[in-house]
Amino acid sequence: MILTLDIGNTNMKTALFDGMNMVQYWRLSTNRNRTSDEYGMALMNLLHHNGVAPEQVEGIMMSSVVPQINFTIEHMCRNYFGMEPMKIEPGVKTGINIKYENPRELGSDRIANAVAAYELYGGPCITIDFGTATSFGAISARGEFLGGAICPGLKLAADALTENTAKLPRFELVKPESVIGRNTVTNMQAGIVYGYIGQINYLVERMKREMNVPNIKVIATGGLAVLVAGESHVIDVMDGLLTLKGLCLIYAKNAAK
Repeated sequence: MILTLDIGNTNMKTALFDGMNMVQYWRLSTNRNRTSDEYGMALMNLLHHNGVAPEQVEGIMMSSVVPQINFTIEHMCRNYFGMEPMKIEPGVKTGINIKYENPRELGSDRIANAVAAYELYGGPCITIDFGTATSFGAISARGEFLGGAICPGLKLAADALTENTAKLPRFELVKPESVIGRNTVTNMQAGIVYGYIGQINYLVERMKREMNVPNIKVIATGGLAVLVAGESHVIDVMDGLLTLKGLCLIYAKNAAK
């Protein structure tokens, strides 16, 4: 089995795959202060709880947008699994031709999303990853990552609203029934959630025009996607495991090496 690790700014998503079949999925908080032993014991306990021995893990594939934690996770993989994790870096085959001005700048999670979207849903397509930041990726019919856009995530926008205003209270990030709120909290919820949906719709429509493909498929992933998907008319597919599937596919392309 292959262990995949998607290390984001807020959470670390991890899943075990047998081929392309997901065996188990977990989430851990991303904590720069945790030691390799703390992460190792957490994963050992999760594996044990699900009846999986560490020896059954044949390979590890990781993506990280938190460079400060990479050494800790790599050290954990050596100590607890006896192997080096494979990372998305120069020399690793992805099957995607990156058209960025500087391909090294492109986040490994966005590369994994592009690989999974293109191979599982076909191109051209657009990916939207709703995480701490929300990132968009445009992939051509020939499997080229053309570029995209990045904007603050829903939670980040909500936190900024309350942290930088003296009288506005903290609020639950849920979708209110109406855009016209009758109190301060529903006003804030409407502005953040419905305003965000409008932003998503506009950016996708604009990307479609620039790609000159009006009927392009749009695949959404990330923990906050569920708040948007039901109201947005531009999202075609919800795949919460898109990044992890991409990591699994990339591992398979490079396993022979």
